[in-house]
Amino acid sequence: MAQDLEFKNILVIHFGQLGDVILGLPALRAIRERFAQSRITLLHGKPPAAIVKLANVADEYIPVDRVALRDGNKLKSIASMMRLTMDIRRRRFDLVIDLHSLSETNILGFTAGIKSRLYAHRKGRSIQRLSNFPVQPPREDRTKHAALRYMDVIRPFGIDIAPVLSLEPTTDDIAVARSIVDEHRGKKLVGVFLGAGHPSRCWPLEKFAELTRKLVADEDVRCFVFLGPEEAALRPKVETMFPSSAIILDKLGLLHLFAVYAFLDVVIGNDTGPMHLAAASDAHLVLISHELAPDEFLPLTERLTVIRSGRIDEIAVDDVLDAVRDCLENDISRAK
Repeated sequence: MAQDLEFKNILVIHFGQLGDVILGLPALRAIRERFAQSRITLLHGKPPAAIVKLANVADEYIPVDRVALRDGNKLKSIASMMRLTMDIRRRRFDLVIDLHSLSETNILGFTAGIKSRLYAHRKGRSIQRLSNFPVQPPREDRTKHAALRYMDVIRPFGIDIAPVLSLEPTTDDIAVARSIVDEHRGKKLVGVFLGAGHPSRCWPLEKFAELTRKLVADEDVRCFVFLGPEEAALRPKVETMFPSSAIILDKLGLLHLFAVYAFLDVVIGNDTGPMHLAAASDAHLVLISHELAPDEFLPLTERLTVIRSGRIDEIAVDDVLDAVRDCLENDISRAK
């Protein structure tokens, strides 16, 4: 039986974006627990690097700049891939598990000479004939939530558990976060994340500003406005448009952002990676999205309210405001 097979040196590949990797953390942790006596190396993209290390799902981590490989000089990209392949080959892995399963990572596992290869079976994305594990995972069911799909990949190992997102900030990161929120303790703390990676997924800045003004009209509410690296240039506009009482945070790394989330009652934002990170903090999420966005990639939390419309810019400020107020008024307060 495949679940009885044991491996000493395992390569796990997950080249998804930040949100994909967070949704894959339950599967990564299940692999770590199933092969507790094995050495596990995780090959992943650069953006989620800090998060996978915090999750402690591997013994070693190899970050790869996928964007540079895809968009950079082709000759340099080819040379980088050759060096990576030789490095993987030298490590003599006896098993590779490709959770996100792209054609290029399938090829990497094959050309690196890894004897046992278990790849997610993704139509149009993976090269399934390169996967040779004695028991294959089911073909990707795109009607399932992404976290369940990642768990399906490792079912050949006899792993059949519900995906649960579990992640805790470090003591040092909590201390940094506490220094940011301390003077506002005792208030209702609301986070607003403005970005989404693509304009079509962004609620208008003007509406975020109006929402924030209406929220802080209640003296018992404090709003923290988060700007990621892609939104940093918006700071002058945000300072002009948003109420002066809003606390603007534009230099937080992912770990400090996550630690601040842990103190918040509600986090509001577009459909983007940092909202998946917020799901692990146990804050209530109010997600603003267009109606075509698939449920299969919703953050993995029960504390989630989704506000949708045909076009994201059609969503009314008062609809989001009502959802946030409902969360603040009806949720049981958490110890912080």
